Amino acid sequence: MSIKFSFQSQASCSQTQARAGVFVTPHGVVETPRFMPVGTLATVRTLTPAHLEAAGAQMVLANTYHLHLQPGEAIVAGAGGLHRFMGWKGPTLTDSGGFQVFSLSKIRTISETGVTFRSPRDGRLIHMTPELSIQIQNTLGADVIMAFDECPPATAERSEVLAATERTYRWLERCIEAHQRPDEQALFGIVQGGIYQELRHWAAESLVALDLPGYAIGGVSVGEKPELIDAIVQATAPLLPASKPRYLMGVGTYREMARAIAAGIDLFDCVIPTRLGRHGAALVQGERWNLKNAQFRRDFTSLDATCPCYTCQTFSRAYLSHLVRSKEVLGYTLISLHNVTELIRFTQRIREAILGDRFTKEFAQWLEPPAPAQVEAESC
Repeated sequence: MSIKFSFQSQASCSQTQARAGVFVTPHGVVETPRFMPVGTLATVRTLTPAHLEAAGAQMVLANTYHLHLQPGEAIVAGAGGLHRFMGWKGPTLTDSGGFQVFSLSKIRTISETGVTFRSPRDGRLIHMTPELSIQIQNTLGADVIMAFDECPPATAERSEVLAATERTYRWLERCIEAHQRPDEQALFGIVQGGIYQELRHWAAESLVALDLPGYAIGGVSVGEKPELIDAIVQATAPLLPASKPRYLMGVGTYREMARAIAAGIDLFDCVIPTRLGRHGAALVQGERWNLKNAQFRRDFTSLDATCPCYTCQTFSRAYLSHLVRSKEVLGYTLISLHNVTELIRFTQRIREAILGDRFTKEFAQWLEPPAPAQVEAESC
């Protein structure tokens, strides 16, 4: 059976390593660079698949750990797989659940075989192994699946990070062995290594030698300062093959995405647009606006006159402020729709600028390095 995945770079920036590409999957094409909305439980919170399509989404994420706990991969498979279950026809990606499992630091135990923890839902004991993670993802049926990795916290000592990085590689070998649907699902490896560039370099070289369909940089949104995240990405991205898609996990701020794209990253995800939407905050041209603020109560202009989304084309800031103040679900939906559209449009505009070799000129403000300890207004 022929491989159903390919990645092709269509254009590159003459002054950076940015590229505009096309990632072909069994369920459609993803034009890169691209922001991908997060749909943890097979749903992007408050938004329908029609909303996502209107926002310009081309690939949506779901999470292995959460779907294993509820409703269970067997039910998803019984519905015809992840795409039919959630009503999304385009490409999908499932995270391995590694980050979620390791965030349960108080109720889990790590061993060479895997991670043992009690379900936060019903208390049952679960032993998540690389093999089980891949089995679940094979059953869910996403286009792209992620290797089960160990994601150490930002506070981990170098010895801990070294052990986690080496274990991640050994687990990846087991993931490859366990993968039963390589013709239908692309398995991406994840480069770990914490803030230590020599560990990142070793991990990247080791993973590239396995010739996987794609590669991700993980463990860069777990509490590090922005300048450290930037240094990791700038040093690691060029080590990954130019012929494969490169995915930066858990990052979705303007500056981080722009600078990562300049280093050669293609794909991004982050919960920021819907999380902010549920708290009444809108992303508007690089700024974060709290629509509960008094200044919006009598502001009858659109949220962003340049935005084509349904929210901006239909409703005023005053109405959105009213909905948020009234805790109406519609407000969360409308703001989340705008926020998702905004981040997708940001990466789409960068793509168009790369195609026209205007990237460094048009996005100069976002290409400046982050200042020490900088906290961006739009940070996750």
